[in-house]
Amino acid sequence: MKTSEDRTNMSGVERTVKIIEVLSRADGINLENLSRETGLPKATLLRFLTSLTNLGYVCRDDADHYSLTLKLFCVGSRTLSHIDLISKARPFAKQLCEGLGETVHMGILEGDRAVYVLKEESSYTLRMYSRIGKTIPLYCTAIGKIFLSEMDEKELEAYLMSHSLKPYTSRTVSNPDALRTQLELIRKRGWSIDDQEHEDNIMCIASPIRDYSGQVVAAMSVSWPLFRFNQADFEKIVSQIQNATRQLSAIMGFDEED
Repeated sequence: MKTSEDRTNMSGVERTVKIIEVLSRADGINLENLSRETGLPKATLLRFLTSLTNLGYVCRDDADHYSLTLKLFCVGSRTLSHIDLISKARPFAKQLCEGLGETVHMGILEGDRAVYVLKEESSYTLRMYSRIGKTIPLYCTAIGKIFLSEMDEKELEAYLMSHSLKPYTSRTVSNPDALRTQLELIRKRGWSIDDQEHEDNIMCIASPIRDYSGQVVAAMSVSWPLFRFNQADFEKIVSQIQNATRQLSAIMGFDEED
């Protein structure tokens, strides 16, 4: 809880951002409720709202309810074309690779397959064979299952109707119902695993990267030869991967609290 002294010490920028954040969650809000939500006096709010209205970022309707205009979105959206996902992701991939000692990939959805667009190579002599530009199936890879888990029911059924789910290894999930169960679990926990489903003796764990709209635009994975994977560190490993993709998603404009 902020004290009155804390509120007094808030800078003009902090107050402006606070007002905008509250307005972004409301479909029109009056001065009294906005004052309660922001913790700012009405006189202060009126001063800031007048400036924001004059600049075109806020509008007031006939019932004296305030709301954001689309101008803020238009200004923010101009930066999207300047965000290079691969260059933004590279430091996180490198950090994961150095921290876990294993190969890191980032993949995007391309039609009915995923394609590697970034790779940080393990320093070990024995490595997983892969290359940037390589395509991989969705149903039996950690990155691919992230994209499948984001499909709605109609999209998923269309995918399953057009793909035979052929087994790559003895552990490939080739039953549609079993795959649906896996995907439901991925949605709940926020990460996926390929436990020797695409390649024998290779394990991969992946987590989604989301953009400002919440859409999954990529997934990042770490791959291990099975003999180097320490099961005792499983939760710690998952946490590290998710931490990297959450930070990258935040850079892409995704707010988990929305």
